[in-house]
Amino acid sequence: MKTLEYPRLGEKVFRETLSSGLEVVVVSKPSHAKHYAFFAVRYGGMDMRFQLGGRWQDTPAGIAHYLEHKMFDTEEGNVLQELAKNGAADNAFTSSSMTAYYIQCTEKFYENLRILLSFVSVPYFTQESVDKEQGIIAQEIRMIEDEPDWQVYANLMKCLYRDSPVRVPVVGSIESIRRITPQVLYDCHRAFYTPSNMVLVCVGAMDPEKVVRKAEEILPKESGPAILRDYGAEEALLPAKREARLSMEVSMPMFLAGYKCPPLAGGEELLRQSIVGDMACDVLFGESSPLYTRLYGEGVINGSLGGNFDQLPGASYLYVGGDVKDPDRVFAEISAQARKLGTEGISESFYQQIRRATYGQMVRSLNSFSNIAESVTDGYFRSYDYYHFPEIFESVTKADVEEFLRENITEDRAAVSRIDPL
Repeated sequence: MKTLEYPRLGEKVFRETLSSGLEVVVVSKPSHAKHYAFFAVRYGGMDMRFQLGGRWQDTPAGIAHYLEHKMFDTEEGNVLQELAKNGAADNAFTSSSMTAYYIQCTEKFYENLRILLSFVSVPYFTQESVDKEQGIIAQEIRMIEDEPDWQVYANLMKCLYRDSPVRVPVVGSIESIRRITPQVLYDCHRAFYTPSNMVLVCVGAMDPEKVVRKAEEILPKESGPAILRDYGAEEALLPAKREARLSMEVSMPMFLAGYKCPPLAGGEELLRQSIVGDMACDVLFGESSPLYTRLYGEGVINGSLGGNFDQLPGASYLYVGGDVKDPDRVFAEISAQARKLGTEGISESFYQQIRRATYGQMVRSLNSFSNIAESVTDGYFRSYDYYHFPEIFESVTKADVEEFLRENITEDRAAVSRIDPL
């Protein structure tokens, strides 16, 4: 087992790659009473087309999320009750590129870890339970489709991308989940829920060797083959559509502007680009930015304006929006400010302010066990060590942020999704 120390962060991390290919990471927190385990698979909503047994499989949209729901069912019953008896809080989520199951507890950690590893690695589906879940997830889909926040984002993805699976909602649709069968679920589990495609991250005062022994005892001794995935051809940076409009029961207009950026495959350059993109967001429309301060003072925006920079397989984009009286003006102001910052530059004092704030936020995130686990997992799946962020951060310059704004936040790469009051 490797022992890695990060003196700049005061962190100690233990890593072991099992013979099956599973990566086990234990982040030592000896002074904490809480134990946290995060078991993740590199399989998300975008992984709808893949090769299994030499044949390409086209699976229904929403199947990764559906499989996540069904994994809590075992032949003996629902595993949630068993974990609750041991005092463990548990949950799971499916994103575009990952599915994760996690538990936290203060006692009986190794027993709860055994339960977690067991139910995630051993699928159990019946036609009756799959049919029942369709009704539950269909209701979930109806509920989120009634949410303006969800609609404005979903429509933006359809504007930005022509063919990429990022334009398909992680939950799928009521029509797509009707095509899900027990056999399709078993096929997807066999393809992706295999040790070399997964990572186990534990955070707390646990024995790393004992965690490894538990994983070796419960999980398969061998891994399945690497799975080829198809996210479609790399798209041009021009959006598929410039605008999408919808009317819903909202009190004031809502908009989301997106800017298409060139995607990166992985490695530390991807982490560096994430840092640059996050800083660009803060410089351009963060709460301390000149643009935000001016528009807020003029009453053009309220406290809802915000955004983010996301990087997914074959897709990368920055988005910004909120509830505003005049979406067209706010979009024009953001684009104009990006042009100004890209050509005239960012003031040195403001850049240093944003730089300190960004670095401080990254360090503070290490106080959260869930943030640690997600960041370490994302780094492993994308071929970088998240704990190297201080060294990578040092390489970022003001010119990098200015270039990012100049190259990416342009009107020719932009699309706007808006919702107007009925």
